Amino acid sequence: MTKEILYPLEVISTGSYVPEKILTNDHFEQLNIGTNNEWIVNNLGIYERRIASKDQCTSDLASRAAIDAIEKSNLNVSDIDLIIVATATPDRLAPSTACIVQEKIKAWNAAAFDLSAVCSGFMFSMSVAAQYLKTSDYNNILVIGADTFSKFTNYKKRDSVFFGDGAGAVIFQKSKKSGLLSIKIHSDGRGKDHFTFPAGGSETPPSAKTLNDENHYYEMNGSAVYDEATKVLPKLINNVLKASDCNIKDIDLFVPHQPSIKTLEKIAELIGLPRSKLMTNMGNYANTAGATLPFLLDQLNSSQKIFRGNKILMATIGSGWTYGAAVMIW
Repeated sequence: MTKEILYPLEVISTGSYVPEKILTNDHFEQLNIGTNNEWIVNNLGIYERRIASKDQCTSDLASRAAIDAIEKSNLNVSDIDLIIVATATPDRLAPSTACIVQEKIKAWNAAAFDLSAVCSGFMFSMSVAAQYLKTSDYNNILVIGADTFSKFTNYKKRDSVFFGDGAGAVIFQKSKKSGLLSIKIHSDGRGKDHFTFPAGGSETPPSAKTLNDENHYYEMNGSAVYDEATKVLPKLINNVLKASDCNIKDIDLFVPHQPSIKTLEKIAELIGLPRSKLMTNMGNYANTAGATLPFLLDQLNSSQKIFRGNKILMATIGSGWTYGAAVMIW
């Protein structure tokens, strides 16, 4: 017998958008930054990624994904009553990117705010949406994950190969037949320096020096990300499985954040998940940060690889550290 649904909700529709420009691994070989196509493919599982144009910002990608999701639903824009945008690359420090998206899609009936948990942003946002649907009068919640890390990438460094730009969107409604059996989110601020933007905030405001020192690009400790992900996520996944009265054999699909193929394969091995149930899209799109989960969900949903009643396992890790896992009945 299936455990009672903790947070009843239904995925009404999904949407996504990626920019047209493609950057292949050959580009990075030509930069002479100490990497090559073979290493990138074998270790990260990435062949190419999409890059936003100079006149595209995060809200542009987010708005396109939002419109895609709305057009696939039976809703009008006016039916959306809450917009949450998960992003680490906002258009501006103020206002929120969610407010800018609201204006671009003309969702005038919606409240709107951003949530910052980097690559775990959609997981955290989904947990917030679940609470609102369970305890408030909100009926149609649009959750968007969107990032344009290419705007903050130092292409003189080897870790510039990791990220691509993109956006994914999911519309949630109340439901009695589907939803989250369990969701757990956690943070550990001791990891704050392993993926960070050194300047641009109140700690180190923008200045001529921070620009000259190239401190507005992200800095990443890739080995620390791998070590943390393979240490904490298997434990967290086992916790949500237990809380859901499930075991790994009950899971139909594992839809994770996309840090690297080696990270995901190691996690799958540690939790006893067959490789066939591990879903990825990093080959063509790299790590799209806050967009990875909703973007991948849309690809699976649009290609009819997810069916009503499927048990979906999701897991993410992001800067902070932030991490989360959930089991959903689709």
